[in-house]
Amino acid sequence: MYRTRDCGELRLGDVGREVTLAGWVQSLRKFGSISFVDLRDRYGITQLLLGEALNEKLAVTPLGREFVIQATGIVSERSSKNPQIPTGEIEIKVSQFNILNKSATPPFTIQDDTDGGDELRMKFRYLDLRRNEVKKNLELRYEINRAARNYLFEHRFMEIETPFLIKSTPEGARDFVVPSRMNPGQFYALPQSPQTFKQLLMVSGYDRYYQVVKCFRDEDLRADRQPEFTQIDCEMSFVEQDDILLMFEGLIKFIFREVIKLDYTETVERMSWEDAVWNYGNDKPDIRFGMKISNIKSPLKRKGALEADGHIISKGEFKVFDQAETVLAIAVPEGASWTRKQFDELTEWVKRPQIGMQGLVYIRYQEDSTLKSSIDKFYSEERLKSIAVFCNAKKGDAILLLAGREERTRKAISELRLEMGEQLGLRKPDEFKLLWVLDFPLFEYSAEDNRWVARHHPFTAPKPDQIKLMIDNDPNIPNPDDYLQHPYADIKANAYDMVLNGNEVGGGSIRIYQRELQEKMFDALGMSREEANHKFGFLLGAFEYGAPPHGGIAFGFDRLCAILGGSESIRDFIAFPKNNSGRDVMLDAPATIDRKQLDELSIQIKN
Repeated sequence: MYRTRDCGELRLGDVGREVTLAGWVQSLRKFGSISFVDLRDRYGITQLLLGEALNEKLAVTPLGREFVIQATGIVSERSSKNPQIPTGEIEIKVSQFNILNKSATPPFTIQDDTDGGDELRMKFRYLDLRRNEVKKNLELRYEINRAARNYLFEHRFMEIETPFLIKSTPEGARDFVVPSRMNPGQFYALPQSPQTFKQLLMVSGYDRYYQVVKCFRDEDLRADRQPEFTQIDCEMSFVEQDDILLMFEGLIKFIFREVIKLDYTETVERMSWEDAVWNYGNDKPDIRFGMKISNIKSPLKRKGALEADGHIISKGEFKVFDQAETVLAIAVPEGASWTRKQFDELTEWVKRPQIGMQGLVYIRYQEDSTLKSSIDKFYSEERLKSIAVFCNAKKGDAILLLAGREERTRKAISELRLEMGEQLGLRKPDEFKLLWVLDFPLFEYSAEDNRWVARHHPFTAPKPDQIKLMIDNDPNIPNPDDYLQHPYADIKANAYDMVLNGNEVGGGSIRIYQRELQEKMFDALGMSREEANHKFGFLLGAFEYGAPPHGGIAFGFDRLCAILGGSESIRDFIAFPKNNSGRDVMLDAPATIDRKQLDELSIQIKN
């Protein structure tokens, strides 16, 4: 056998035993007539001591970094111990070693503080995977996977695989398509999710389904997206929204406890979509800190909201605010002590293209109760005080204000709030806060097509008390300018997102399960009955054979791993990720295929 023990398990209790280890040479250090080798495998590192006789062998057959070797010897106590590694109290006095395979000089150092850039490491990903930092990420991914499966098993969920070669039913992201050789001119699609299959499984009576499954979306990429990604996909029958929320916040709490040893005993807060957008500027708020948004001036009207415009902002005083569609503000703790340079840097920050604002207004609410501002010459101190009070600012705070078009300004103030949380150390990577966001709009209005589109997907049910509103009203929008007055604009989805530290980690809904309501949904989305039957006839037909009430959720598994691992990018937790252009630089894929394959698939490439 190649080894009797691994490189991470030997301790002082093993002193005196003869063992055989095998692995990769991490480093080689020569000291006169002896040499030390750090031998690495998946489990750890063990120091080998090569005496004078073996040193002579090294002169003839030298070792190099990443050589694969086998070494036999006696476990001994180290005279100079290394407390940084678990095996640091012992070493192996080697009696013989064999080189199993040589290695070329690696293109970068295979250690945590590597000198390899991201693109180089992705090209040689099989070497990058040897690094301890990457190994820990994949170990964490495996532990989360195992914990999720254990929880779902204990709660009587059944794992059922669903097909990867399916029919293209584009709604939202683009499908990846696969040509069929046996059916010339026809194509499969890779699933964006197993949505319709898990609903069919509910119709089939498998009332608790799950799958750790690959999904595919042909969309533009960023740090938290990949063209292929993994979901923990779940569905349950005979459930209402509360049943889903309690079951799956239990899943996340179980993962916390089993994997990161965190006993999350807090009640998971529930927040409406409207509250999230109004108070935080987005539908996935980071609630580890406050700094809620104040609507100083807004075209949006909200029941029960305090209207600021009029008694705070007077027309004719400051054109930037006068001409802006909206003015939004946050009160930043202890910001009154910032220097002019710091405020100038923040102004440049909001002007960046990805934020898109033209400037920033600030007000210092000083400890002596006076107020100083970048708009002193336009607003009296009394007026500034009114703004500070409206924003719930305290002495020592700074109020930051952005003005402009509603959608862009709300997004910008949301990003500014997060940046302030980051700068003030309020977004701690080892602090976790869960949140349910509920009551999303069922529809969004597409001005380009003058029709409704599904905010989640077309299988999401309305809230039970709003089903009649959907059935009784015509979805057509006679006047696009008045779409907000249409009854469909008020319909809420029976949907829910789980948010962790400002990241959406899971999303789902109670599903439509009656044919009449599902057809009404397709009508609302501008889909003809013929088109609906062509794309989803199998599902509509299934609903005629006793479909139960059902709902589910899908967790972004890669993203969950990244958050629990303290990383900004899901790529760090995927064994073989794509780059931001969707390329696998190790395989050099996607790539062209030869003419013979194209002919077999009846495909002609258009120049």
